Amino acid sequence: MQTSPTRRLLAAGAALVLALGLAGAAPAAAAGRDDGSQPLPGYTIVNPPLPPLVVDGAASTVRQGVHAHAGYVVEVPAKWNGDLVMWAHGYRGQGTELSPETPAFDLRQRLLTQGYAWASSSYDRNGYDIRSGVLGTRALADLFARTVRRPHRVLIAGVSMGGHVIGRSLEQYPGYYAGALPMCGVLGDQELFDYFLDYNLVAQALTGVRAYPPPADYLTNAVPRIQVATGLAGLTPTGPDTTNALGKQLRAVTVDRSGGPRPGADAAFAVWKDFLFGIATTDGGDSPAQRPGQLATNLLTRYTPNQPVNLNTTVQRVAPENLRQRLSAGLTEVPRIAGRPGVPVLSLHDLGDLFVPFSMEQAYARDVAWHGRSRLLVQRAVRAAQHCEFSPAEAGAAWDDLTRWVRTGKRPAGDPVTDRRAVAAADFGCRFSDPAAWTAGTGTRRLYPACQSSSAPYQPPR
Repeated sequence: MQTSPTRRLLAAGAALVLALGLAGAAPAAAAGRDDGSQPLPGYTIVNPPLPPLVVDGAASTVRQGVHAHAGYVVEVPAKWNGDLVMWAHGYRGQGTELSPETPAFDLRQRLLTQGYAWASSSYDRNGYDIRSGVLGTRALADLFARTVRRPHRVLIAGVSMGGHVIGRSLEQYPGYYAGALPMCGVLGDQELFDYFLDYNLVAQALTGVRAYPPPADYLTNAVPRIQVATGLAGLTPTGPDTTNALGKQLRAVTVDRSGGPRPGADAAFAVWKDFLFGIATTDGGDSPAQRPGQLATNLLTRYTPNQPVNLNTTVQRVAPENLRQRLSAGLTEVPRIAGRPGVPVLSLHDLGDLFVPFSMEQAYARDVAWHGRSRLLVQRAVRAAQHCEFSPAEAGAAWDDLTRWVRTGKRPAGDPVTDRRAVAAADFGCRFSDPAAWTAGTGTRRLYPACQSSSAPYQPPR
């Protein structure tokens, strides 16, 4: 299997239960046999009753239960069109409660109205564990086929970490899913952890506050000193620019590493500047999310801009602690996405999201292009700065265009996410951003100038 140039460089350098409201309760498994009807030790399943929705006067059928150690919800409309949509949820932290979720952004209503059945797994564990998401989602789809009916097509949609689940699922089970809608997804796989590492190491190199691996008092000692030294302490999205030369360099490097110059980048940096320090700390656990240094590296990273501080010669260089997992092609907790989709993929991403940055879309686009499959990928930018900040109109339009693409083969329009000049243009992201959200002033929309009507041929959902 071919790999992209970036990955080659790195390698060289280093029983369906119909019971509304089951909350983990299930018949005891036969002695000595694990049938998956109970959560794994240490976990509980929280799956309160989901009331059916009424579509065209007929109520849907909701099924809830436990399968493969995960809680699940399945919903089928009275007039089912024969297709199934699997919903992949995002990162849930390290808690011990497992809960499936309904499709976001009013997609549940849209799916049922259009005749689609949907299903959602809690996965069998929390944390950043893509293996659990990939296997749990497929296990639930197989259960649906055995106990309801084999669907004509299975599509997959989801958010955030669920995007990583989607990207890997398409390659783990080629030909199984007919189309995919990852939103705010970690499509750049392990590069997300590199980005988190970059932010903290660059900030430390700029200020001379060396604190890696992060000590126990990182957030109360090192970070406040960094913030004062860079002028970040008083920086807000709508206030004056309090950064000094060091802070401006940190911001410029972060913008570059998160997708390059683009509309709203400075305001987005002010939204996320503190959060990106906090994500580097650990609570003592040993999972990738708790100790991202297992996989993260900056051995080959070149930082831009490289002045006034010469970061490329002064920044601390870090090798991944677990190089074998980093380079493994297997289905691990944080597996690689090669960029080899075999079916249509339409993605959405917020321009100012610095938790799962816009660069994830660019990394995926490059990998897909490397494998000659760009015809199967359409990507859209939304002018907002929070994580997964989409309006129902934006998500609905993307869903409708994806399913039309799957049915007819007609590829919809998207944004040129890897064209740096296009991304930097003042009107980038206007085409697929909902103007009603800006008019209403919801979320962070007003951190972006209004799009001119001539530059924003928005396509409302049909």
